[in-house]
Amino acid sequence: MTHNNDIKRRSFLKLTAAASGGLVLGFNLMAGCNAPVEKIVQKALPENWFNINTFLKIGENGLVSIFSPNPEIGQNIKTSMPMIVAEELDTAWEDVIVEQAPLTADFDRQVAGGSQSIRHGWDSLRQAGASARNMLMKAAGKQWNLPIEKLKTEAGFVINEKGEKLSYGELAEAAGGVSVPEKVEFKDPENYKIIGHSKPNVDMNVIVEGKSSYGLDTKREGMVYAVAVRAPAFGMTLTSYDDSKAKTVAGVIDVVKFDEHKVAVVANSTWAAMKGAKAINAEWKGGSGLEDSKDHERKLLDLLNKRSKEPARNDGNFDKAFASADQTLERTYSAPFLPHNCLEPMNFFADVKGDRAECHGPIQTPQWTQSRIADKIGIPKENVSIGMTRMGGGFGRRLYGDFAEEAAQISQKVEKPVQLVFSREDDMTAGTYRPASKYKMKAGIKDGKIVAYHLTEACINGNMYGLIPNFFPAGAIPNLRIDLNNFESNITTGAWRAPYTNFLAFAEQSFFDELGEMLGKDPVDLRLELFEIAKNNPEEGREYSPERSIAVTKLVAEKSNWGKAGDGVYQGLSVYYSHNTHVAEVADVVLVDGLPVVKKVTCAVHCGIVVNPLAAQNQVEGGIIDGIGHAMYGDLTFENGVPSVKNFDNYKLIRMNQAPEVDVHFVKSAESPTGLGEPSLPPAGGAVANAIFKATGVRLYKQPFRLEEELG
Repeated sequence: MTHNNDIKRRSFLKLTAAASGGLVLGFNLMAGCNAPVEKIVQKALPENWFNINTFLKIGENGLVSIFSPNPEIGQNIKTSMPMIVAEELDTAWEDVIVEQAPLTADFDRQVAGGSQSIRHGWDSLRQAGASARNMLMKAAGKQWNLPIEKLKTEAGFVINEKGEKLSYGELAEAAGGVSVPEKVEFKDPENYKIIGHSKPNVDMNVIVEGKSSYGLDTKREGMVYAVAVRAPAFGMTLTSYDDSKAKTVAGVIDVVKFDEHKVAVVANSTWAAMKGAKAINAEWKGGSGLEDSKDHERKLLDLLNKRSKEPARNDGNFDKAFASADQTLERTYSAPFLPHNCLEPMNFFADVKGDRAECHGPIQTPQWTQSRIADKIGIPKENVSIGMTRMGGGFGRRLYGDFAEEAAQISQKVEKPVQLVFSREDDMTAGTYRPASKYKMKAGIKDGKIVAYHLTEACINGNMYGLIPNFFPAGAIPNLRIDLNNFESNITTGAWRAPYTNFLAFAEQSFFDELGEMLGKDPVDLRLELFEIAKNNPEEGREYSPERSIAVTKLVAEKSNWGKAGDGVYQGLSVYYSHNTHVAEVADVVLVDGLPVVKKVTCAVHCGIVVNPLAAQNQVEGGIIDGIGHAMYGDLTFENGVPSVKNFDNYKLIRMNQAPEVDVHFVKSAESPTGLGEPSLPPAGGAVANAIFKATGVRLYKQPFRLEEELG
């Protein structure tokens, strides 16, 4: 396949290393890309190695290095992205290494969020590899006096018709004088040797050996540790504080007020800073701003009964369709706030000296964080450097750089390099939470068909994206109205893994299962019927693909042995689209001492080309287990602005012995890849709830599932 090369001359630099003769190919990898990593390599590193951001480098011995610009939060892009470059470059995978890049303006999307890294980087990464391959072939052609059409490449060599070979290392210097190709040839997916083949995490050895650099591993000469004292409740402000006892704690160096309503204890160790923070005697005032979950509940219920002034979608003659319906079904579904629960609590390093700041740590949005830090401490944005570490979990929490801002403010105050550390209690009580929300769904049935559907959302602070109107069942039901309502709260809310769909999928898929029961239709048959209707009603702007939805539904029905699972096994289906990927899941539930237990989940995924099957399977499995765990156990409420949970002793997460077997299948595809970090989570709750109904006859309308209460 021939593609116009979007890598323009101004964003493509060629440097020839005088000592090593290595070709350095620099690319603006646009959609936030990149990849290989530390691994055991067979060749020694070149003596003169160029560590330049956004560059693909080829050493004189044939080693290839790519700076990885995107944050690594466990989604394995630091392995999968370099696989794409290496594939198009046609080099041997064992000759690829990677370096993590800091924030740089040369990349347009250095973000870990929305399951978009591979999707956005796909073309740019292929262009990077294919352009380098083209130039190496031209260099070989000049040496042999042959046109490029007479040459081929394989595993880091250019080969002519006689079978003679020149290694990429031998050609690197000469390739530096070759012009950048206007067009590049991408490989046919049928010829892939790296993409589509499982590769272990390139950082695996250093992670297992404890050598990988997470945020908390950051060390600098003269660094001190800081712990912040924040309001004990949302809505409270600081009036005064007494730091005399804190200053008597061994190891405490200083106590400073910052950001108007926060105090930081600075010490020579994390433990001393934490002890000092507990010794601060602070006075706070709240007034009428202290919110309670009981009030939230009332407000959300009130919003469910209101139509928005301008509906997000309003197809057909909605009111007339309901008025003439033979039957209607209306249900309300509720979800609580949820914390993010990253294994590694929030932390960040900052060293502010005058009008410059060196910052380093686990952050999903380095560019946004750079701007926020600059604004907060009053220095030029270009003077703030952001270095990225691996992250012990992100799930959306590390999109928000509040902890990075705090570290910079404290460093500026004490004039020392500072590592800010959150305790687990800080992490749980000063978080950015998934918003509590409710959905009301109403459907009208006429002559055995679903003819009308009304979805009303009530959400604290509102959901982040306006995509719901273009999701299923758009195009499948002729009369469709969607109302989105919210009220503002002083409790901080934001993205939580698979924003808004993490709960909406459970509500929607539970509701359609109940509709199928009313219609006397098998859950698989009902969904296939609706997807076929949507397929025959194409429309511009629809987010989901009916064809892909049909593919995953049929595949999961086949692989789960739908309807034939055997005595004592109850199955529930859920089919959902989010983050550009289509997923279908079947949960197998059995009864143990009268209570349902999830034994297995079968999953079918359509995500286009699967770059790294091993990593893809890991992401899907993790999303499913995470989705089940939070649907069944996750809960957080507020009383007078204070969160109900502060640590894992009273916040329940799914245990290892509660995690089901997960069987993952991917629809074979040659289409461009889509996201995988989030899409398997949303359908999990609905599949389990539908299976529990089959086992017990009890429908679940609230998360978390309180089975002992629901089942009496």
